[in-house]
Amino acid sequence: MLYFIPAWYLKNEWKEDEQFWHRRRMKTETDDTVKQIQLFQRNSIYEYKILLLSYAPNFRHFLHRQGVFRVPYWSVFDAIQEVRRKKQAVLSFHSLNWPRDIEFLYTPFSILAMLNQERYAQIEFGEYGNPIQVTLYRDGQVSRKNIYDDRGFISCTSVYENGSKAYEQYLTEKGVWKLCHFADGRVAVNPRSNQYRICTSETEKQIPFLKNSYGSMEEVIGEVFQAALETTQDTDMFCAAVHSQHLGLLDRLLAGRKTCFSVFERRFPLDGNQAAVKILSRGNYIVADSEENLAMISRQKGLENVAKKSIPPYDTRMDPGISQQMNVQKILFPVDHLPEKTLEEAVKQLAAYLQENGDARVHLFTRNAEFNRGDMLLKQIREILRQNGYPPGWAKKDNQNTFENMLDEEEQIPVLFIVEQCVDELSVNKCVREQRLLVDLADTPDLFLQISCVSMGVPQVLRTATQYMHPGKNGRINRNLSKLGEDLGYYLESLSNWNEAAIESYELGKNHTTQYLIEQWKEVIADIGNSTGIAAGNGRF
Repeated sequence: MLYFIPAWYLKNEWKEDEQFWHRRRMKTETDDTVKQIQLFQRNSIYEYKILLLSYAPNFRHFLHRQGVFRVPYWSVFDAIQEVRRKKQAVLSFHSLNWPRDIEFLYTPFSILAMLNQERYAQIEFGEYGNPIQVTLYRDGQVSRKNIYDDRGFISCTSVYENGSKAYEQYLTEKGVWKLCHFADGRVAVNPRSNQYRICTSETEKQIPFLKNSYGSMEEVIGEVFQAALETTQDTDMFCAAVHSQHLGLLDRLLAGRKTCFSVFERRFPLDGNQAAVKILSRGNYIVADSEENLAMISRQKGLENVAKKSIPPYDTRMDPGISQQMNVQKILFPVDHLPEKTLEEAVKQLAAYLQENGDARVHLFTRNAEFNRGDMLLKQIREILRQNGYPPGWAKKDNQNTFENMLDEEEQIPVLFIVEQCVDELSVNKCVREQRLLVDLADTPDLFLQISCVSMGVPQVLRTATQYMHPGKNGRINRNLSKLGEDLGYYLESLSNWNEAAIESYELGKNHTTQYLIEQWKEVIADIGNSTGIAAGNGRF
């Protein structure tokens, strides 16, 4: 059995990041563990299971969004709360215990419960229309928040005093509180319900907590997780996402076990972090998401003798884009991780090229989903254009391009810099499909963008060569921004150069298909399985 331990946390809390339906998602939910689980589920590579350490009352919704609804999983909080329900259940807010004279006011985003013309409660819903939180008010202030599980029961209640959270209680399906988590971090166990439930395929145990109170929630999670680990076998393996929230805990609990650590993008900085490197050195294997991350890991002192491999979380597929069908030539230009001076010089060179090529447009790519990100970015670009003698109007939203004197259409200033805010994979793929060229000048190019470009045959201009861009084949290296215009013209002004790069991209993509990822993971599993590990137990949970 291979157990995946994901890093699905709300900032640095042992909680999920489920959102109200009307709130913009600020970051993608897709990470290395999501893609690994998708790969294992769809291709039956090896028997596996998710070990979830975070409190996730809407976990089934998360799995559904990722297309892995039926994957096997074990949840530490389900064990603590002794939850037996497996399936989602319909819960109507009308079924809750409301005062007799309550009135409901329907707003475009949530439902207000009014009592005597004052706000009594506010009901919030998830993306699937189920109530996930009810906030109660007293004298105009928040007095309590109830969190609802997608399986149809109240899972957690938070009590507020003078507008600040005093404590929160985690409940069973029948409403009995199990743990009381105070604002200072302390955790108390209900003396009348002081056990948790560990189930395997063969047995079920009610195990009493070792203490009546704990200094932190991590202590509680560690104790319950340790009990669950004792039911595993010595041949079992663990693949843990590297994250600061649980790395120290796993170092203690997985000592002597067959362990693989998964490093993903910028989730947790390892370079120079000796404490984290020391923990990884005790593992059997390290899987990096890119050759760049693998090189960084290889530089760390202490990891020389740890087996390591680069396995990208995304596969490549031949999926030709539609840029040749467009009337304009779109240049995708990621800006999130560019130093200010690099951005200024790049925009200057891009503007100079746009003046020569009237069909070209620059699409400023950002994963930052903040509401005013687009306006702030365009404002920054306008200032750069103004300082370099180019029309600031090139960087405006279409609806901002209005004219008091109703100038003739040919005299209007065209919009040449457009913002592309993309968070999830779907929006990124839709964006890349229309792009003619990728210009990523960051020290570490966006991995998913590169793979998407390889799949769709889009040439790349980067600062360095990568496993997805071979210079002279499907892209060019630009180390001197003053020559950026030459790189742009090479692909945008010559259809034969662009076609050659597209063909090379498809050929390169053949080496990173789903089958390639499967073979890489089989090698990792075989290597870990042959390594020595010490574990106790005779069952599987």
